[in-house]
Amino acid sequence: MERNDIIDFKALEKELQAALTADEKYQRENAAKLRAVEQRVASYEEFRGIVLASHLKPLERKDKIGEKRTVPWNCHSTPGRTSQDETTEISQA
Repeated sequence: MERNDIIDFKALEKELQAALTADEKYQRENAAKLRAVEQRVASYEEFRGIVLASHLKPLERKDKIGEKRTVPWNCHSTPGRTSQDETTEISQA
């Protein structure tokens, strides 16, 4: 087999992941555009804001009410501590 006949599966998988991510983004933004048009937004800025925020997900009930927060909303507001002082895991689920 020549060098040109070898398939680089890692590069192929990376290209597939990039294509899938781009397709998900396209579908998400397109759905946001259709929702914005259906809502008859008043200005282009509103339309653009809806499309740019399409990746955001609504808070779940457990996010609003429930367990004590271990991570402050603004880590710079806590005097004497920096975000590098401690490690905190935040799930992206």
